Amino acid sequence: MEHASPSCYREHKFSPSGDRMTEPTPAPLKAAQRPDAVLAATVPGVARFDEPPLSTLGRVQAFLHTYPTAIPALILLASLVLFSVLIGKRFLDPFNFSLILQQVTVIGIVAVAQTLIILTAGIDLSVGAILVLTSVVMGKLAVDFGVPTPLAIAAGLAVGALCGAINGALVTRLRMPPFIVTLSTWIIFFAINLKLSGSETIRAQDLEERAPLLLLFGTGFDVLGTRFTLGALLMIALVALAWYVLHWTRFGRHLYATGDAPEAAALAGVNTDRTLMQVYILAGIICAIAGWVLIGRIGAVSPQAGQTANLDSITAVVIGGTSLFGGRGVITGTLMGALIVGVFRNGLALLPGVDPLWQEFTIGMLILVAGAIDQWLRRTTP
Repeated sequence: MEHASPSCYREHKFSPSGDRMTEPTPAPLKAAQRPDAVLAATVPGVARFDEPPLSTLGRVQAFLHTYPTAIPALILLASLVLFSVLIGKRFLDPFNFSLILQQVTVIGIVAVAQTLIILTAGIDLSVGAILVLTSVVMGKLAVDFGVPTPLAIAAGLAVGALCGAINGALVTRLRMPPFIVTLSTWIIFFAINLKLSGSETIRAQDLEERAPLLLLFGTGFDVLGTRFTLGALLMIALVALAWYVLHWTRFGRHLYATGDAPEAAALAGVNTDRTLMQVYILAGIICAIAGWVLIGRIGAVSPQAGQTANLDSITAVVIGGTSLFGGRGVITGTLMGALIVGVFRNGLALLPGVDPLWQEFTIGMLILVAGAIDQWLRRTTP
């Protein structure tokens, strides 16, 4: 009876005499049959991932991405040289430079708040209304109601935080576009401002008598023949603090990530809604600080002052190189943008025979150029 041998057993060959035959050793492969030789013959070359060399335009674009403040720095330098040549000593006078710095102090502080919002790919049209509303709250409480000035200032800061929280809640909870939200609250906050103030200005004499602390940031001092104010120093300090927060803290990294790619940031564990709320509240507090500085700057509490701060702050941010699409920008560029606006307005005002309307025309052209450069950088990102 024959049995089939299991397939797991190896079959051996036997000679007619019964001896097991040794299997011949396979011949070594020829060089051309070796796997590495076959692969080399099949694939003509090893894959390479080296990027082609950049063109001159590409190198310029890469440089601007690496150093976003290069453009506003060049524009600021060029404007200083231009007006120095056209005007001469009147423009180069140290007092004139101090005047420019004082003129941009309030807008520079508000622009810090606006930069934080725009870096998250949002926009805040209500910063001017928050600025004036908080200044009115401080002035009314301290002068008309006799509240101690430190408490009045604290109340103004709290109102600024509340206004920012309202904007942030509408953006994060109701998912409303920041433009619509802040356009609405701009009108609402301005109406509240007119109601509280009764459209009346609190005079400098009343402030000096009952709340001199509100005039603190208008205090000036001379350095090398140049007049500085405490408000200007505060602006520089806030810019330095914002720079540190944006570049060296987790909150700053979360802010940039939220503006650049919110979905990716959320997947990476960033609470984007909380980040947005913090940004809007912080922006409201900064606007309240600017309201305090505004009182010292003009020496009074006026419900009509600073109404163009929203547009002026956006101008400074855009000219300073911050992208309106979020995620790209440097706070020092915003300071340069504010100074550029101040230099152009001051220089054109000093030029004889120049219509004041050319100031607004020039600023508008600067905004268009800055926006065009931002679009070009986005289209040609390496």
